[in-house]
Amino acid sequence: MRVVIAGGGNVGSFIANELADAGHRVLVIEQLPPVAERAVSRDEVEWMVADACEFSTLQAAELETAEVVVAATGDDEDNLVVSLLAKQEFAVPRVVARVNHPKNEWLFNETWGVDVSVSTPHLITALVEEAVSVGTLVRLLQFEGGQARLVEVTLADESPAVGTEIKDAGVPRDATVVAVLREDHVVVPRGDTRFEVGDEVLALVTPDSEDEVRRLLTGR
Repeated sequence: MRVVIAGGGNVGSFIANELADAGHRVLVIEQLPPVAERAVSRDEVEWMVADACEFSTLQAAELETAEVVVAATGDDEDNLVVSLLAKQEFAVPRVVARVNHPKNEWLFNETWGVDVSVSTPHLITALVEEAVSVGTLVRLLQFEGGQARLVEVTLADESPAVGTEIKDAGVPRDATVVAVLREDHVVVPRGDTRFEVGDEVLALVTPDSEDEVRRLLTGR
């Protein structure tokens, strides 16, 4: 897979190294020469010193051949511009964008070409809630501008789902249970998988099905 990353700071260079280690072809575009010079990266990672917000730069980077673009600069405006150009001008299949300021998260959607947005503060909040909340639905990640959501529920004693097999739980058509974490093991969900107290249930939902999944798993 070919990945182009806009922004070669700590975040961008780390992502580049991880992807290169996994065998992907990675190009990092960084506007500031000093940042590119001091970055510690694998030999397999290609670097381009240029402004990723410029159309000519993305042409030179052959963005149309990339399967994924990651907008990882420290500036939300730049990340939105890169995302929009990547999607509209180069038809990149998947665009992932970093949200630096939580107040701007609402902008990172399909209108700006963003398939997946990552807001570190919101992600940390969700992980904290996931760690301490039993019987509460926690939203972990959003995809496709919020049209698909990964949620988690740790089943409490009073959960209506406890003792029920997935096929009989009444999960909506536009939602699916993707994993059950039980006693440090991952249970691949099947129709006859029975929910137990303490199970951490991961589900993929839509905005229309989220409330129903919450009711099924928490009773609220």
